[in-house]
Amino acid sequence: MSTKSQVFTSRTGMMLAMLGMAVGTGNIWRFPRIAATNGGGTFLIAWIVFLFAWSMPLLILEMAMGKGTRFGPVGAFVKTIGPRFGWMGAWVAWCATAIMFYYSVVMGWTVRYFVGTVTGEVTRAVPAEFWESFAASPASVVTHVISVALGVFVVARGVRGIETAARFLMPTLLALVIILAIRAVTLPGAGAGLAFLFTPNLSELANYRIWLEALTQNAWDTGAGWGLALTYAVYMRANEDTALNGFVLPIGNNCVSLMAGIMVLCTVFSIMPDATQQIVGAGNEGLTFIWVPQLFARIPAGRFLMALFFLALVFAAWTSLISMIELATRVLEDSGVARARALVIVGAAGLLCGLPSALSMTFFQNQDFVWGVGLMLSGLLFAVGVLRYGVTEWRERFINTEYSDIRVGRWWDWAIRLVVAEASVLIVWWLWQVRGDGLAAMLSPFRTFNIGTVLVQWAVVLAVLLALNRWMVGRLRKEVTPGTVPAGHMPPSIP
Repeated sequence: MSTKSQVFTSRTGMMLAMLGMAVGTGNIWRFPRIAATNGGGTFLIAWIVFLFAWSMPLLILEMAMGKGTRFGPVGAFVKTIGPRFGWMGAWVAWCATAIMFYYSVVMGWTVRYFVGTVTGEVTRAVPAEFWESFAASPASVVTHVISVALGVFVVARGVRGIETAARFLMPTLLALVIILAIRAVTLPGAGAGLAFLFTPNLSELANYRIWLEALTQNAWDTGAGWGLALTYAVYMRANEDTALNGFVLPIGNNCVSLMAGIMVLCTVFSIMPDATQQIVGAGNEGLTFIWVPQLFARIPAGRFLMALFFLALVFAAWTSLISMIELATRVLEDSGVARARALVIVGAAGLLCGLPSALSMTFFQNQDFVWGVGLMLSGLLFAVGVLRYGVTEWRERFINTEYSDIRVGRWWDWAIRLVVAEASVLIVWWLWQVRGDGLAAMLSPFRTFNIGTVLVQWAVVLAVLLALNRWMVGRLRKEVTPGTVPAGHMPPSIP
């Protein structure tokens, strides 16, 4: 089924789909851990600052670009700044697709733990042993395949399928997170967790790491700069207000993160206060799959609550995976591939390219780091593209349209310029964290975390995209679907 003429049926359906794109496992397992290890309430101050300095400007940009051009990332960049820069959109698309390859593995983990909780396997086993026996095993391949199949199943039904799934999955996810957060704050001693999360120590704001971690969290958990919001915006109705949606989405996303933080930290402070630092410092997988079962095991009706927790993770991962599959499919469809065939290609690639991450935690961690940092470059390219077009002209042409209820002012122009600086600092900082000891350790492309493995993989992908730029642009469909671009705001045609 072609999606060229499809649109979301309502703002509610569109925003639920967008929220599903933004809310993922990073909200539920990464945010509590990063907040706890960076000062709790102090971290929240910096996190809120970058909500306005990174997430909102980029999401407004993506929504306006997708709605204004009616193309996925490659075509959107070509229509915005010209055919020489199709590779920029291709980089954005590649990063999201490379993450898709291992994100289905993550969803598979959540599926396995939900089933294991329902059957009692998780509660009967030693948590660390259960995790080690499952991760990077043939069983992980099975759940990876199931996850890809579930994502393809929804996307195969087009925009209406995505909207229908979002209308069920997102309210259910929000209800589960709210229930778990309410239960957490009613536990004895939960007040200590609330106090830690919401009481800032202003003197700690001088610590630059808190600011960089807060910026990173915004970059990773709102979906800003991924190209996913751009892809869904292709299906926005012509009379939708881009700016209003761009404000609402990141706020809604961060509210989910806050509820997840309340849920996890109140539970930790109540049940195992002496092990707080050990738990939150255990990494995303350790916190979720090793410590969460131990925490819920000590709560009345803990097995039921644990099942709700992992079901929430399943839904969060599923809605995000759907958006990644749709992005890759949209790029192929823009290139003239029939949608059904494009989806088969994306699904098959997801199955095959996800196998190494399903079978090797080392490979998984390497890809997560390489393309997670790659997202910072994606955000940079979005900002550079708009600056090249002319940021003020772009704002007036694509954001402040006749359908805008909210007029975006010059602050946005400066925010986009700031994104360039923020992204550049983040890329340098994250690479500096894994510099290693000595030149050989720094530049070796065969280590899990170091500068060499990032730069080599980036260089290979960028070289391929630059070499194929003319071919990619030449394959783009030439027409703009009639009626999809607001009158008076037609983007320049593709040469």
